[in-house]
Amino acid sequence: MIESFIEFVRDTYKISDLIPLHAPTFNGNEKAYLNQTIDSTFVSSVGKFVDEFENKIEGFTGASKAVATVNGTAALNVALHMAGVERGDLVITQALTFVATCNALYHMGVEPVFVDVSKISLGLCPASLEVWLNDNADINDSGKCIHKSTGKRLSAVVPMHTFGHPVELDELLLVCEKWNLVLIEDAAESLGSFYKGRHTGTFGKFSAISFNGNKVITTGGGGMVLCRDEQDGKRVKHLTTTAKVPHPYEFYHDEPGFNYRLPNLNAALGCAQMEVLGEFLAKKRLLADSYRSFFNKLDATFVVEPEYAKSNYWLNSIIIEDKSERDRFLEVTNSNNIMTRPVWKLMNTLPAFSNCIQGNLDMSISLEKSLINLPSTPIIKV
Repeated sequence: MIESFIEFVRDTYKISDLIPLHAPTFNGNEKAYLNQTIDSTFVSSVGKFVDEFENKIEGFTGASKAVATVNGTAALNVALHMAGVERGDLVITQALTFVATCNALYHMGVEPVFVDVSKISLGLCPASLEVWLNDNADINDSGKCIHKSTGKRLSAVVPMHTFGHPVELDELLLVCEKWNLVLIEDAAESLGSFYKGRHTGTFGKFSAISFNGNKVITTGGGGMVLCRDEQDGKRVKHLTTTAKVPHPYEFYHDEPGFNYRLPNLNAALGCAQMEVLGEFLAKKRLLADSYRSFFNKLDATFVVEPEYAKSNYWLNSIIIEDKSERDRFLEVTNSNNIMTRPVWKLMNTLPAFSNCIQGNLDMSISLEKSLINLPSTPIIKV
């Protein structure tokens, strides 16, 4: 299987040297817009491309308000802050995630609680969430969700749309409503993914998107907070611009804020990328279809989008149940200059989070041992 896969990927990409996992593609107006930005001298946080980029994301996702930030972690930090998450709280998330999810919590003085993921979506499992809450939480007289053993407040749930596959949002929202928890979507990987016809990141009170160099579109670095309520969005904009009160020349900041503004240079890149997002998504689906057909009769399972969703297929993935065979696949493909990667180490196994509260993580553990990400750059003909 491995040798035929190597041949298939080389034939697909028509590249004889290194085939990366996910590389950015610049075939549009990127250079023109960057030159415009340089010529204008507005290369930092003030400039027309920041507003234009936010407007484009609002139009594409249907969010009431989108606010650009310097990266996805900053976006998640602000989303958590806006949701009322406070130092000393517990926040439920998944152990099968990129470390940025937990880093945002850690630096707020918040402890993650790890609940298992769903085989359907690879994201936070609503059934596992319900079981953990029934066993470990209560609602107190003031309506707060409290962890029985520690007495700490459980304030939010942060599911991640793993590799762009939407989680089971309706079910998660029902559990959150029952337990008075705020749902915040880690939509870092899911630009262009839809749950029952509606864009991810528009279901939670707030969500965070990433535009890192390896995402569907990139601004180099960059992120975006999506807000369900327009007034919340205005407050996010205020907070991320150091909470400075507008004035022709005075510097007055009415509360502690964040210097999380996205530079105009990065936004210019994002505007150009948004112009070709539709093509990128179409080509990524074609690539996913090719992988699915290739693996159809082999001893590997291609990870497909859930029936309720339309995924962006940010990273294509397969599952090889035999761990020794999985490891051999990784070793041989990488030694042949085809970049494949295992899923991240589970967060509860990392030193910073090894003592965090956790539920049953059987599915997460299984996926960590069996999942492989494949080259997923959309094939765009110049």
